[in-house]
Amino acid sequence: MRRLHLRIMTVLCLLLPAWASAQQSSGFFKVTHVAGNVHMLEAPDTDGNIGVFSGPDGVLLIDDRYDRDTENLLAAVRSVSDAEIRFVVNTHVHPDHIGGNNNLAAYGVTILAHDDVRLRMLTELRIPRRGGITFPQPPAAALPVITYSDAISFHLNGEEVRVFIAPPAHTDGDSFVHFRGSDVLHLGDVFRTNMYPIIDVYNGGSFLGMIEAMELAIEIAGPDTQVIPGHGSGVSDREGMQEVLTMMYDIRDRVANLVAQGLPLEDVMAAAPTAHLDARWGQVPSWTAADVIPIVYEELRALQNSVPANP
Repeated sequence: MRRLHLRIMTVLCLLLPAWASAQQSSGFFKVTHVAGNVHMLEAPDTDGNIGVFSGPDGVLLIDDRYDRDTENLLAAVRSVSDAEIRFVVNTHVHPDHIGGNNNLAAYGVTILAHDDVRLRMLTELRIPRRGGITFPQPPAAALPVITYSDAISFHLNGEEVRVFIAPPAHTDGDSFVHFRGSDVLHLGDVFRTNMYPIIDVYNGGSFLGMIEAMELAIEIAGPDTQVIPGHGSGVSDREGMQEVLTMMYDIRDRVANLVAQGLPLEDVMAAAPTAHLDARWGQVPSWTAADVIPIVYEELRALQNSVPANP
């Protein structure tokens, strides 16, 4: 029995360092190798997934979550690469994607975003969840120091990274990021795998623009392209994007049919046009069919009223 006890203790002593190392390396963020030079950092709430592009020329981040997450973010990046973090690209203006800007700027990281993102950061921020939530204006150090109107390219780590404006969708400043050599897309919050699309009407969002943006992303993607969603667990692909686009087509067509009948919003809501979709897409309490249908209704009704009647 004494020999057996010693053997068990010896095995445990050998296993414990490996177990502790595994726990330490996982940390706050789940780190997933996507493809090529790209990793994804996924927080426990699967909100604000971060892209990490690394190599001998340095690290490029796509989004940086909240300021409270910066130390965990730096630790996760160090688990991927010892290279300097040189750039961060903000895909849009929401706090769960730009919140770490101020901290990263203090480390000398250069911040980039679309022109409209910087403009919207010059005042207090507002997001549409829960009927509209406001956040204080970001500090001056958090502002992007480089902006672009249409597109910008990075030539790092042996490949081109193309950042370009999407059609107004989640907001009017959404950027897509295409890691061409690694064959990876980061679509920010235009692409979610866990919930209905959020249309931020306070920041120029559009449901029909969401459809157009997803069509564009699918057109760019190849059969092996890996896709990082802004929200949702795990890496996706062209099939995952098509699933989201099909859901949005379904919502558009059903609500458009009710609008064409001249029904008021109350009757459209009572008709529950997304009832068959709610189990898959409507399980995030802060954004359900009750939030998305009125936005789709108003957008489609405005479109219908702007189209002249046939002579």
